[in-house]
Amino acid sequence: MHIVCIGGGSTALHPAEEIGAKAANLARMAALGLAVPPAFVLPVGLCADIIGGRTAAERHLLDGLKEGIGFLERSTGRRFGDHRRPLLVSVRSGAARSMPGMLDTVLNVGCTTRAVRGLIRSTGRSRLAWDCRRRFLESYGEAVLGLDPAPFAARIAALTAEEGVANDRELDSEAIERLAGEELALIEGGDDRWLEDADEQLERAARAVYRSWMSERAQTYRRLQKLEHLAGTAVTVQAMVFGNGGLSSGAGVAFSRDPSTGSTQPVIDLVLDAQGEDVVSGRRTPDSGEMIARALPMLIADLGNVLTRLEHEFGDVQDVEFTVEDGKLWILQTRPAKRTPRAALRIAIDLVHDRLITPKQALDRLSDLDLASLEEVSLVSADDPIVAGIGASGGIAVGRAVFDSDAAQRLAAAGDPVILMRPDTSTADVAGFAVACGIVTRVGARTAHAALVARQMGKPCVVGCGGMTIDAASERAALGKAVISAGDWVTIDGDSGGIFLGRRETRTVRPETELAEVAKWRSEVRGAAVRRRRTRKSAAA
Repeated sequence: MHIVCIGGGSTALHPAEEIGAKAANLARMAALGLAVPPAFVLPVGLCADIIGGRTAAERHLLDGLKEGIGFLERSTGRRFGDHRRPLLVSVRSGAARSMPGMLDTVLNVGCTTRAVRGLIRSTGRSRLAWDCRRRFLESYGEAVLGLDPAPFAARIAALTAEEGVANDRELDSEAIERLAGEELALIEGGDDRWLEDADEQLERAARAVYRSWMSERAQTYRRLQKLEHLAGTAVTVQAMVFGNGGLSSGAGVAFSRDPSTGSTQPVIDLVLDAQGEDVVSGRRTPDSGEMIARALPMLIADLGNVLTRLEHEFGDVQDVEFTVEDGKLWILQTRPAKRTPRAALRIAIDLVHDRLITPKQALDRLSDLDLASLEEVSLVSADDPIVAGIGASGGIAVGRAVFDSDAAQRLAAAGDPVILMRPDTSTADVAGFAVACGIVTRVGARTAHAALVARQMGKPCVVGCGGMTIDAASERAALGKAVISAGDWVTIDGDSGGIFLGRRETRTVRPETELAEVAKWRSEVRGAAVRRRRTRKSAAA
C-alpha cells in the first residue's frame, strides 16, 4: 500500500476513487498554490480490509501512518506528540462521493499532556493548549470510544453556568484546564495507554474513521442517495491549524453562491475562536457579519478571491471549509455544493452564461431533477411569524410537528406530512430528514452538515431558531410564547426563516423563463447530435 502526500512540495494528483474526493480536491488546491495544511492519505482500498480485520491490512495501516507522520514532521518542522514543538493532526474521512457529516472525524490527535506542555511552550498560550486537549477528549470519546456526547455537553454547560459566562468561548485558561480534567474522568477506563501515546491515538482514530463507513447513518445515507456502489472511505491525516486561538482566529464554511436560492452572492458562516466541528456539526450559531468584520477585516475579501478561483477551477459552485489562524486563511476542503432543486436550475443557467460550463454539461447536471414538477412555493399571507430563525434551505413546508426521527417515520408512514423539530442539526437524524417535508433546529448554521443534506433532499429547513425550546420527553415545544405538542400543524418558510402556527395557505409559481432556456438547450444539443451523425454518414459514404 502506498500513501499519498499532499502539500509540502508534493503536487501529484490522484483520482477520487483511490484517495477520496476530499483528498483529491485538497491536492488540486495545493497544486494551485492555495494555503492548504500538509496531509497524507490512506487509500480507499484499505477500508474493506481494515473493517474485515485482514492481517495484511494491519501492517499496511501501521506502515502508512508511520511514513505519513514522517512526511508531516518534515513539512511542518514539528514532531508528533513532542513536548517542545508538537504536531497535532486531524483524522478525516473521504469517499469518492461527498457524504457530508455521515462519517467520523477526530481532531487534535496527538494531544497528550506532553503535547499540551509543548503547545504552551511553543505558543505561550495555555488556554489554546488546554482547549485542544479537551476538544481532543470530546472528539476521541465520541468517534473512537463510542461514548454518548451528552455528558460532555452537560459538563460544558455546568461549567459555563458556574463561571457565569454565556458559552465555552468565554471560559478562561484555568476553567478550560479544569474542564479537560473533568472530561478525562468521564472516559478513563481500564486500558488507557492511548491517553499519553500519540501513535496509539492516531492508529485508533484511523481505524474508527474506516469503521464509520458501516455506521447506521452512513449506510442509510448511501441507500437514500443511491451510493451503495462506493467501495469505502479513505482516511486523510492533516496537520492541524488552530482556529481556537482567540478572536483573530476561527473556523467556517463558505459557498461560492447561495445553495438555497442560486443567488450569485457568496454565503459565509464563521465562528470565531473555534474549530471546524463547531460549525459543521450545527451545535453553534455563527458570529454576525459585523463581529467578523471587526475581528478579521480582510477575511471576506481574501475568502471571496479564493471562492472565485475555486469556482473557475472546478466549474461549479463550491462548498469550502476553512480555518483562520491568527489572521491567516487556510483552506481545508472544497467540494461541489449540495443545492436545492430551484437553486440547481438557476446555478446551471448562470454558469452557462458565465461560460464556466456548456449547455450540454448543464443538462447533465440537471438530469436527476424532475423539472416538469419544479415549482416555487410562497405564502399567500405575509403576517409576522411566531418565531424566526435562519433560512437554510428554501421553500415552504406545512406539516405536523414531531421532535425525533422515530416519531417522524411513524407519522409519515401513516400518511401525514411532518416537520422535524430538533435542538440541533445532527446527521444522525438522516432517516428523519428523508421522511420529513421540513426541518427546524434551535441552533446551527446554513452551512452545517445536516443543512447541506436538507438542501440535497430538497427539504425546506430553518436553523438557529433561538426562540424555540424543545422538551422531547413530553413531546412539546415552546415557540416564543406559544406551546405546541407533537402532531400540531406548523408552517415553515425556508427562505425567510419564519415559523407559523397552523396550516398556512400557499401559492406556487413555475420558473417558466428558466425552463424555457433549458428547453432551448435540449433542442440545440439534439440538433447538434443529428448534424454529427449526418456528417459521419457522409464521411463514411
